[in-house]
Amino acid sequence: MAELRSSPAAGTPSLPFNPLVPPGLQAIYGECRRLYPEQPNPLQVTAIVKYWLGGPDPLDYVSMYRSLGSPTMSVPEHWHYVSFGLSDLYGDNRVHEFTGPEGLSGFGFELTFRLKREAGESAPPTWPAELMQGLARYVFQSENTFCSGDHVSWHSPLDNSESRIQHMLLTEDPQMQPVRTPFGMVSFLQIVGVCTEELHAAQQWNGQGILELLRTVPVAGGPWLITDMRRGETIFEIDPHLQQERVDKGIETDGSNLSGVSAKCAWDDLSRPPDDEDDSRSICIGTQPRRLSGKGMHSCCLKLRAGSQNIEKRSGSQHKSRVCNPLAPGNESWSSGGMKEIYTEQIRETLRRGLEINTKPVLPPITGQRPNGMNHDRVPSRKDSLESESSTAIIPHELIRTRQLESVHLKFNQESGTLIPLCLRGRLLHGRHFTYKSITGDTAITFVSTGVEGAFATEEHPYAAHGPWLQILLTEELVEKMLEDLDDLTSPEELKLPKEYSWPEKKLKISILPDTVFDSPLH
Repeated sequence: MAELRSSPAAGTPSLPFNPLVPPGLQAIYGECRRLYPEQPNPLQVTAIVKYWLGGPDPLDYVSMYRSLGSPTMSVPEHWHYVSFGLSDLYGDNRVHEFTGPEGLSGFGFELTFRLKREAGESAPPTWPAELMQGLARYVFQSENTFCSGDHVSWHSPLDNSESRIQHMLLTEDPQMQPVRTPFGMVSFLQIVGVCTEELHAAQQWNGQGILELLRTVPVAGGPWLITDMRRGETIFEIDPHLQQERVDKGIETDGSNLSGVSAKCAWDDLSRPPDDEDDSRSICIGTQPRRLSGKGMHSCCLKLRAGSQNIEKRSGSQHKSRVCNPLAPGNESWSSGGMKEIYTEQIRETLRRGLEINTKPVLPPITGQRPNGMNHDRVPSRKDSLESESSTAIIPHELIRTRQLESVHLKFNQESGTLIPLCLRGRLLHGRHFTYKSITGDTAITFVSTGVEGAFATEEHPYAAHGPWLQILLTEELVEKMLEDLDDLTSPEELKLPKEYSWPEKKLKISILPDTVFDSPLH
């Protein structure tokens, strides 16, 4: 539970340091006072029972400021929300383990949100604080952090209304600067509400590209990316040329930054009898305890790691792509270009518990924290790895043994299936990989191109299984053929389920099935 109050901790603006305020709090308050010197005591939503006392809300406070915007930049008046709790506020190990002032403070960031102020509105709505608490619960329970350009599929109006703003992108706050606290560095990531069509464009291309387009359309965000819950048009309806001239061209040139999703999916080995006892796809990998400064938390170790950064083309060269084992529990140190990307089914349950408004499956990529809190740009991928550097001593023998398969049948629900053209066009045709991780079991399916290093699927044996992890290597010729055959997946509203596609000469079959098939305990 939370309550609304005026902040008692902001202190007197003329004092450089308030000894009654914990140093982590003081540092963030200082940055807020720099922007809002006339609002030393903003309204706050505060957790009644703090997380470190057993309460459900990880954020101790969410401060709410009234911003006048910038008339010269066409930035409207809005409410500015700032979280307190993802970073280390206290430095005494009550929530985050203290690691010194040189690294990241806690998770290394706090969340912000800018909501357009409605005419006659004298007080800020409090629902954004609930939204931020839901995202914070996900971060705390999964240990996965956010980076600029990430997206979250929410599948429900952010304010629980009838709004078209039903998903989120994340970017650096345009005004708040990273601060160095006694407990490490803290940056500020702003939540930006977007429509479903804009989310799909971010998935197909990349989040940063869509954020730049939103900045160019004042009613859709403008330079400060203000969320307007009353916005009734997407940027592509406002300017139809954006889709073809910017997004489609960007996908063709850059490919997609989305390298994997949590999904409803499964696979069958058609070359093996269905009751073969050697089929190890159902092996269960358990959970392992995670210590958060002595706090008893557990996080599922089934995580997907994939490098979804752009592959830069400079001087005629192109970086090659690698991928990590999505089922390896001990592989936390892997990174690509200064960061790691983790995909996990945990977000579905975490977000559901967080706000209890998100009842549909979600397909978000979740990015691991970057080692340098000052890094504001995504770095091009050097090499991603299909090899698991530290998992060989942890994974059971059944997961180590690789099997070559002659024929496979892939199964997806409709939402997951509509991403197959993206996987093929935006990833494999650019020499990359794409992974589906099942949210209903241990299964993972990774599509790889011939340019991906470290894959155990080869051109000679294009279908290979590593326990429940299936790899499928597709040549460019086959990808082009599949894109033609799967064209109707780009219009999912016209798709009648079940739908089957097959390439008999390649011994490959794909079925798009209703959600109920995957929800069945017999599946």
